[in-house]
This record gives sequence, structure tokens and C-alpha cells, in this order.
Amino acid sequence: MAITTTKPPSNICFLLLLLLLHFNLGKSQLQLNYYSKSCPKAEDIIKQQVTQLYNKHGNTAVSWVRNLFHDCMVKSCDASLLLDTVRNGVVSEQTSGRSFGMRNFKYVNTIKAAVEEECPLTVSCADIVALSARDGIALLGGPSIEMKTGRKDSKESYATEVEDFIPNHNDSISLVLSRFQAIGIDVEATVALLGAHSVGRVHCLNLVQRLYPTVDETLDPAHAVYLKRRCPTPNPDPKAVQYSRNDLKTPMIIDNNYYKNILQHKGLLTVDEELATDPRTTPYVQKMANDNEYFHQQFSRAILLLSETNPLTSDQGEIRKDCRYLNAN
Repeated sequence: MAITTTKPPSNICFLLLLLLLHFNLGKSQLQLNYYSKSCPKAEDIIKQQVTQLYNKHGNTAVSWVRNLFHDCMVKSCDASLLLDTVRNGVVSEQTSGRSFGMRNFKYVNTIKAAVEEECPLTVSCADIVALSARDGIALLGGPSIEMKTGRKDSKESYATEVEDFIPNHNDSISLVLSRFQAIGIDVEATVALLGAHSVGRVHCLNLVQRLYPTVDETLDPAHAVYLKRRCPTPNPDPKAVQYSRNDLKTPMIIDNNYYKNILQHKGLLTVDEELATDPRTTPYVQKMANDNEYFHQQFSRAILLLSETNPLTSDQGEIRKDCRYLNAN
């Protein structure tokens, strides 16, 4: 019997090629020191503002790292995350359940205002998201990262699609790996990115399912007792300040203590536990737990991959005057 093979229609192959070229073209148009001529002080101004805010409100540095993740995971690193809801217009991505607990957006406006004063309508909000994350990481004891710029701001919000791109706090490691792989981030880099859980905190709302009605058997018993003190009810008030730190020893330092903790079954989220025990990720977790320098190297690589996800360049977007609103508004 003759065996026939079916080739995909040539027009489908052509469209896939165009998408690949579009993705790589955007990345290739980013460059180091993009504003060296148009706004030479831009990166210094952003760094100064990030540092001043950190000295007043230390948690802002953590917010900048989370902003980068939430912005770049959804379609593009294009500051769509920062858009506010407008009557009969934009619906903000910040309204999604995936944005629960995010804060300090108002201080992005502080950074933007300082840049606008120096160079009106020149530096994109998308680049401010990226550069503030870079500077926040350094302030949190993480690695110094050379980051390319030249992104443009989106002209729309993707509020209805956020949950298609950003994993939930307690999704499986398989789903998390697939979401990152979809934007070109490999397993090793994904393990490194989750090391951002080294800083910040988790609201009780996102961890009580591991405590009630019975304690998750994979959770260290002594740590479970501590977590129950932090989260004494199975139905925490979302508006209450009820949370646990991800890392009790160095809660505001991006280091490899996160990996040491999850190997001891002290992770707060389901994905933390699975990261430490899944055969695809365990070797990287163990290596990062043993070598902070290796973790920082991989974290730097992962942040760069994330920050260069499908950027808008040239005339694909705009430079917003106010990060909260489209220029048309």
C-alpha cells in the first residue's frame, strides 16, 4: 500500500515564517543605550527615581520585578499592564485576578514624570517597566543586568486574555513550563525566574488551600504550623494584610535561599513544591541551591529573555505621555 503524506498548505507555512520573522525583528531592533542621543540621561533618571523610591518604600523594587513578568508574559513587553480602565474604552489588565496583590503602580507615574520633564514623549513606558525592573533587581541584591531598550507602548489592553498567558499561583509545573516555553523561555531559565519568589510575600488567599481543611502532605509539618499562625482561617479577607514571606531569612534579597527552602518542602505555593520535585526541574533547583553565582547568571539570562519578548518597535506602538492612558485619550 502506498503511503501518502500531507504537506501543510504553503500559505500556512508562509504565515508561520512571517510570525517568526516579526518576533525576531522586534528583538533585533532593541539595542543597548537606545536613548544615548535622544535622551542621554534617561537611564540615569530612571535609576535615580527607582533608588529614591526604594529608600522610601522598599517594596517598590519587588513591584518592578513583578511588573516585568506580568507585562511581558501577556503578548509583549509593551506596558499594556499599566493602562487604566477608561469609560467606554480600555479595560485595565490590572482588573484580572492574576493581578491580585500588585501595587505601587502610582510610582511608575512618578518615574515617568521625571523622564518626561527631561525628554518629553521620548522614553516609552515599556522601557521604564524594563529598566525599573533591572534597577530594582540590583537594589534587591540581585545581579547587575545590561538591558536593551527601544520598546514602544501598546495601543490596547489585553485584559480578556491575561489568564491565557499568566499561570495562576497554584497551577502545575507542567502548565507553568509550557507557558514560559511558548514565549521562548527554556526550562533552566524558567527555574531561575521562579527564583524571584525569593523576595516579596504571598497573600494567605493564595496558600490556604495547602493548609485547610487538611495540611498538604508535601509541606514540611513545622513550616505548616508557622503558616497556620500567619493564615489562621481558611477564608482570609482579600483586603486584609494577611500574608507570609517567601523567604524568612533574607526576605528582601534575590538569592538562592528560595531553592534551599523548597528542597526542604517549605515552598508556599504548589508550583514551588513541584519545582523542587519534578524530574525536569529538580537538577536545576539543586544546582541553584548549591551555587548562588550560577543562580544569578541564569536569572540574568532569564530576565533578558523575558524582557525581550515580542517587543513593539518602529511604528508598531507609541510613546505614551502618561503611562496610564493611550495618547488618543
